[in-house]
Amino acid sequence: MSNPEHDVALERQIDQWRSYLDRRQAIHAVDVAELEDHLREQIGVLTDAGLDTEEAFLVAVKRMGDLNALSREFAQEHSERLWKQLVASPSDSGVPRAWVRKDAIVAFCLAVLAAILIKAPEIFGIRLDEDASFYMRNLSFFVLPVLTGYFAWKRRLNTNAVRWLAVAFVGAAVIANVYPFQAVGSTEGLAALHLPIALWLAVGIAYAGGRWRQVDGRMDFIRFSGELFIYYVLIALGGAVLMGFTAMIFEAIGVDVEPFFTSWLLPCGAAGAVVIASWLVEAKQSVIENMAPVLTRLFTPLFTAVLIAFLGTALLTGRGVDIERNVLIAFDLLLAVVLALVLYSVSARDPESPPNAFDVLQVVLVVSALLADAVALWAIAARITEFGFSPNRVAALGENVILLVNLAWSAVLYIRFVRRRGVFAAVEKWQTDYVPVYAVWAAIVVVAFPPLFGYI
Repeated sequence: MSNPEHDVALERQIDQWRSYLDRRQAIHAVDVAELEDHLREQIGVLTDAGLDTEEAFLVAVKRMGDLNALSREFAQEHSERLWKQLVASPSDSGVPRAWVRKDAIVAFCLAVLAAILIKAPEIFGIRLDEDASFYMRNLSFFVLPVLTGYFAWKRRLNTNAVRWLAVAFVGAAVIANVYPFQAVGSTEGLAALHLPIALWLAVGIAYAGGRWRQVDGRMDFIRFSGELFIYYVLIALGGAVLMGFTAMIFEAIGVDVEPFFTSWLLPCGAAGAVVIASWLVEAKQSVIENMAPVLTRLFTPLFTAVLIAFLGTALLTGRGVDIERNVLIAFDLLLAVVLALVLYSVSARDPESPPNAFDVLQVVLVVSALLADAVALWAIAARITEFGFSPNRVAALGENVILLVNLAWSAVLYIRFVRRRGVFAAVEKWQTDYVPVYAVWAAIVVVAFPPLFGYI
């Protein structure tokens, strides 16, 4: 007789196995369903022979023939599980070398393409050091379409999905270059700032493949975004050291390499590094997955202390937030970093684990950020009441309202979980469901704000 508890546990194991194959993309997405059917057939045969569901799952994974390499990779990823003893081998890489080599070549070629694209406008007399406005509005189109294409190739997206992604980029490019922005105006700056946020959703859809509608697919993209940021910063730091030594040794022979750095190395390297960093996240995922949670646990208490100190100082001094443009941008960036820490902590956490001290710290961080955001909203509303609406004030108001809603409900769900009156999966689902809201607001700022405010 079927045991409902065992059936639920089996489905959870199969979901984890399937999600792992989808996320790692070691096989084509169209094959996953067929492979799952084969796995279920094997499990059925083994359970009929007298094995319990957990034993049947482990043995079936071992027997998956052509999937032996994938099974070993899966076992290495989940080293704490019993199946590592059955299928793991320390010498196994888990992915065919030919595929790894092909993937690396494609990533390198696309990185070169991104570097070429960022210099291509110079053919038409548009120079980076002379027309900052053009590059500010079009920066997204030098890199993000290339990165989207890379994931479309890796995930084997169907023609219809690729067509819609292409329409999104073409439409955004038309808006960015057809709108009659005033030179160095507020709406132009807002459009340039929000366009990459809106288009990052297209990258996410390509990255998730056919799993964007699933919580796991969106959570994998959140995890990828955090890991990409870490790799990109590491590459940038390494590049800065390289340029420093290069300048030093060339200076020793009386050669000034600064023009080459500013005109070629910096823009081309910055563009190509996005693709290379993305490839590294895919290829070296196990390395960064060990590093990123450590960084999250390190910086979470530090940012919590900063926000508590800010709130305490504001309360004691009675001073409000100065919402001058640069101050407001810095304040919103701080809240965005805090939200990123929360998102990445959620993505790195085992949802089955019980609440612990770090979860309590997360609650303190979220509540502190919520209060800081409320202080900023109060200052923005007061400024609008006094001086009226402007593009920057309305954009800041909308962004802080969106942050407030996210943080408020996150605090409720986290507190429920810590008090053992809710499940962590609810926190995870809320965060992944809310991701498109940021992209939609960014698209509104890009598309609607310039005509609403007269392109000023």
